[in-house]
Amino acid sequence: MNQAEPDRSSHMFDRRFLVTLIIPLVIEQLLAVSIGMADTVMVARVGESAVSAISLVDAITVLIVTLFAAFATGGAVVASQYLGRKDVASANTAAAQLLLLSLVVSTLLLVICMPIRSRIISWIFGAIDSEVLAFGSTYFLYILASLPFLATYNACAALFRSMGNSRVSLWVSVVMNVLNIGGNAYFIYGVKMGVAGAGLSTLLSRVIGAVVMLNLITNPSNVISIRSIRSLSWRPEMVKRILRIGVPNGIESSVFQIGKLMVQGFITVFGTASIAANAISSSVTSFINIPGGAIGLASITIIGQAVGARRHDEAFYWGKRLLLLSYMAMGVLAVPLYFLAPTVVKVFNLSAEAREISVIVIRMTMVAGTVLWSPAFAIPNFLRAAGDAKYTMGVSMFSMWAFRVGGSYALAIGLGWGVYGVWIGMYFDWLCRGVFFTQRFWRRKWQTKTLI
Repeated sequence: MNQAEPDRSSHMFDRRFLVTLIIPLVIEQLLAVSIGMADTVMVARVGESAVSAISLVDAITVLIVTLFAAFATGGAVVASQYLGRKDVASANTAAAQLLLLSLVVSTLLLVICMPIRSRIISWIFGAIDSEVLAFGSTYFLYILASLPFLATYNACAALFRSMGNSRVSLWVSVVMNVLNIGGNAYFIYGVKMGVAGAGLSTLLSRVIGAVVMLNLITNPSNVISIRSIRSLSWRPEMVKRILRIGVPNGIESSVFQIGKLMVQGFITVFGTASIAANAISSSVTSFINIPGGAIGLASITIIGQAVGARRHDEAFYWGKRLLLLSYMAMGVLAVPLYFLAPTVVKVFNLSAEAREISVIVIRMTMVAGTVLWSPAFAIPNFLRAAGDAKYTMGVSMFSMWAFRVGGSYALAIGLGWGVYGVWIGMYFDWLCRGVFFTQRFWRRKWQTKTLI
């Protein structure tokens, strides 16, 4: 029998487990994107300046959020590997350290960024319209205040996924999203708070989500649980294991977001219509990334537990199947969205120029994303789950600066292709990542990495 194809009767997981793990994650990711679009549609009633402001602030906050999201990934990988080894006590210790680390980092970011939020926007994006800056500063205030609550939710959701239970985070996400939409309707339309209403609604939904998640993760009936929030204390050795994944992943994610911000800065020189079109295109095209993103999250559990059990052939087996599944699912979504692009764009309150740009970008991305996205972003999660985080960091940093930043500048500014040049530079970035990550996974050098 081929070493890479273990006997199916001896698999750690079956298809039913994969379905019950991945489907809730897909729905959760779909909800996240849908609610993001709903936010944009609802705020669009205030005008293009409001849409532009929220898109700029969201780009910044994604950079901030990735810092502690990286720790969540590190904690989930460590916990999953301990579960694969049947060491539940160590998995619980890792869970407690993850929560404590996430709270400390997110609170520090809140304290540092809150007083200088307007300067942060101006420093990153340069000279932008004064109304856009004012809207952005207001929205940023509420988003920063929500960071500790979002960090708590993300940490707890990652721990439930490491147990193979993605249904919990799905249902809590449903509650948060319903509250967010209802809050938007009330604060934006009812109270006429505009951008501030969108920010306040987001803050309140994240507070409630964090409280619910904390109550659930302390339930002793869970395989992984945090017995007492009040008695959390530092465990340096366990924190070090988490940071071995979290730090490279955090650096990788932060550099990625910094590059995206720089590229978004290129777009601001083309005017408000281009900024709005880029924001809408990013929101709409993110739909086809949902299956790949969900599969990447699921792989932390599946491959992490297999590697923890020292069953590398099992990890390789499921990695190949998860990659194929990502390709198939993304293709199913991309084809109809390609043809429906003009109809979808009409939902947003955009100018004729912004609508035209959006349709072209969406259609280009449906083609490029179907072919290039999965190996570029699903496979690195396989490698991180195995403890091979430094390699993914190195490749991502090189590809980002060489293609997404350098290539986008050359095409958008140098050749005058505008917004289209920015997106084409991104496609080259995806291609580079995919080539390196695919060969790394297939050559199985990740098997030499030891995390626990």
